Amino acid sequence: MNIINGIRPKIVPETPLEYKNLMKECWNADPLKRPDAYALRIKIRKINLNYQNMSNELFKSEIDDIEMNKVEENYTSSRLFTSKIHNFENLPEPRNATEEEQEAFHSKLYDFNIPNDINDFNKSNKQSSSKVITTFEGNVF
Repeated sequence: MNIINGIRPKIVPETPLEYKNLMKECWNADPLKRPDAYALRIKIRKINLNYQNMSNELFKSEIDDIEMNKVEENYTSSRLFTSKIHNFENLPEPRNATEEEQEAFHSKLYDFNIPNDINDFNKSNKQSSSKVITTFEGNVF
């Protein structure tokens, strides 16, 4: 449910700005505003070529090659790999979380009980499992 509420993974520090922007584009709550696989391929190639300091001419020839491959692609096989939108009932409308909601989600503390004695692990694990099952049964999906 966090994804529907706009909660996204934290972006790893030191991630290049181009990749950060591309990730955020892909995370848009509106599927029509997300890039398709072809656009992703072009953008990722462009970023990679930029980092490799290739000349613009070489980049242009790469794009031309991609365009040629796209035209030659078999329509039937491309239909097999098309994403489908599944219709689930009673789900809230997807949205993008605010910065504050993202920060609150990522700053939650989690309690991981790691026992010192390996024999205590099974006891701890059974208790945790029953809590998860109880929590799961209490939620309405």
